[in-house]
Amino acid sequence: MKVHFNSIVISAFSTIAVIGSLMYLSCNRDKCKTIVCAHDGVCNQGACTCPSGYGGINCETVLRQKFLGNWQVFEKGSTTNAATYVISIVNGTNITDVQIFYFYNYFTQPVKGYIGGKNGDTLFVPNQQLMGKLIFGVGNIFTNTSYGQFGSINMCYEVVDTATNIPNDFGYYPADLSKASSWNK
Repeated sequence: MKVHFNSIVISAFSTIAVIGSLMYLSCNRDKCKTIVCAHDGVCNQGACTCPSGYGGINCETVLRQKFLGNWQVFEKGSTTNAATYVISIVNGTNITDVQIFYFYNYFTQPVKGYIGGKNGDTLFVPNQQLMGKLIFGVGNIFTNTSYGQFGSINMCYEVVDTATNIPNDFGYYPADLSKASSWNK
């Protein structure tokens, strides 16, 4: 009778342990079960980690989109007079790449750039040589009351004439007191 009683007690405790474990596990839901991350994003603890070039809660936003289009440029370089002209930014080959047409109101070939930064708010122009000039720079897109959401870019860059080695700076090196180029939609 004692053996039978011990078996019943062990079975009862085992059953309670199994039911308790199931109840505990059912309370710890998979936080990624209902999350769908676009563009090969990966869900981790209920939040999407997006691949380069994408953003948003579910990686649904192509970050370079806010840079695309025509921009009115206002600038004065360290060696040039004030100028106003229009540039155009279009998609590049990769998801983070862009091409900038009519940059510096000089380049008839597209200047290559790419989008980066924590929130995809930075436009980088890596060192490149085009049409007898070396160009490089970096700019940040922002929202303002005059031009709206993502309506302005402060672009700091430099163009160096490769024949004379004379630089024309637009806020890239603050020591020369030049100011950033202002691009507005």
